[in-house]
Amino acid sequence: MNTQEIMTTLAVGGGLAVVLWVLAKVGRVLASAFEALAALAVLGVALWGLLRAVGWIVRQLVGHWRTCLALLGLWAWCTVLGWVSLVVTVGVLAVVLLAWWRLDEVGYDLWCGRWLRAWWLRWALYGRKLAGWLHACGLTVRDDAIPVDVTVNLVSRRRKREAVAKARQASGVAVPKLLSVRSGPSWDEVRVRLVPGQKPEDFDEVARELAVARKVQRCQVRELEPDVVSIDFMRRDLLDTAVTCLPVPEMVSVDGSGVDLRAVYAGSTEYGTPWTLPLVGGEAHTLVAGASGSGKGSVLWAPLVSAAAPIRAGLVRVSGIDPKAVELAYGRGIFARYGVSGKEALEVLDALIEELENRKRVFAGNTRQVPVSTEYPVELLEFDEIGALTRYTDRKTRDAIVERVAILTTQGRALGFAVRGYVQEPTKETVPVRELFTRRICLRVTAKSQVPMVLGDGAYERGAWANRIPESAAGVGYVWGEGIREPLRVRAGWVPDQTIKHLEHYVTNGGASVTHLSDRRGERGTA
Repeated sequence: MNTQEIMTTLAVGGGLAVVLWVLAKVGRVLASAFEALAALAVLGVALWGLLRAVGWIVRQLVGHWRTCLALLGLWAWCTVLGWVSLVVTVGVLAVVLLAWWRLDEVGYDLWCGRWLRAWWLRWALYGRKLAGWLHACGLTVRDDAIPVDVTVNLVSRRRKREAVAKARQASGVAVPKLLSVRSGPSWDEVRVRLVPGQKPEDFDEVARELAVARKVQRCQVRELEPDVVSIDFMRRDLLDTAVTCLPVPEMVSVDGSGVDLRAVYAGSTEYGTPWTLPLVGGEAHTLVAGASGSGKGSVLWAPLVSAAAPIRAGLVRVSGIDPKAVELAYGRGIFARYGVSGKEALEVLDALIEELENRKRVFAGNTRQVPVSTEYPVELLEFDEIGALTRYTDRKTRDAIVERVAILTTQGRALGFAVRGYVQEPTKETVPVRELFTRRICLRVTAKSQVPMVLGDGAYERGAWANRIPESAAGVGYVWGEGIREPLRVRAGWVPDQTIKHLEHYVTNGGASVTHLSDRRGERGTA
């Protein structure tokens, strides 16, 4: 090997040595960098987990502050005083609460019971089972929105289909979030937040399925916010027993001004609160529909009993049309105008329209609402079995009656007139003017299709299950109309025959004679 070859070999070897030295230095730098990045990654993951844990704790403290305070108090008690004293105190408190519940159930439930029951139901029932109920009723949203990329490669397209299928199988299910639980004497209010892709109407449509899942008779959905609904479950039926009407006022001199004619007691609601009906104003025109024996008589008489004092004082003048000559005839003395046949019904309606026109002339340009007085009392028309004269009679009489009822319901609000009609068959052919009644009550009906005829579209889906009312529950029905956001289940106060006679005796001042159309043709009677 000559000198030149030796020099070349040394140069190549030196270059390789330099390269190896540089690579070693770079490797050490990269190793240090990777170690630093790994340490930073571990630190970041730990910090992220810590932040999530802190966030979860804060959410629990804010969302369930009562439970957290209770647990903190129990821990502090055990730490300071010991667990024996805690057990003794809890036992004494349980005995006190039990005695309170037995002695004053209403007060206990108002001040203590409902809070304890809501807490228990929140954690023991709804927190564990609500998600499963919602999923079983189709109230969850599955995340199937997988992006689709356009490609011309057949292999890539096949792989894309496989990837999409696997992604869809592994996609999650979004469940509405349970926000809170409130518990009353008979109802539980479970508030949930909807997930994107849902609307409140989705919950309305499966109200019966939710009731079955909860094993209760009724479930009703109320929209509280655009994305929050309250799922209400009825644990106990407060309307399973008869509701009594108010007692007839004693035979004393009263002016009747103490009775609010915009909210006259008629019975009880499913929430245990008084059910009232207006006899004046825009919501006074009422249509009551129900099968035979459903309790229409209770809806008729209960408000009249409650308004006995104003009727006697002359602040309310009641007229009656009674095609059967049975229901209203039993308390005939209450009615200033009374008719049975089609001809007599027209006379009653003509007398009311005459008074309507008179008030127009007197109050035109002076007021927008006629004040109630003995000179211009509330004119209340009770039209029993309205279908008998609006369909099942000769055409001329039928058209005349429908025309007059339409005038009273469209023009009578501000002038102090109210019409209350009662019908068994709530079809449009039977009651052509049913849409003019601003408040409608549906008692027990024979078919599901009759519910929207009375209460309007969507009433059945929102919980007005009038076709499921048992025959033994006379007076139970659903109310929906102006001023009522959701169908309200009510029960009218039962009015026995003796009470009707007491009412008649009270209103007529002990049996004073009252002029009726059947006695004096062409004249209007006065109470």
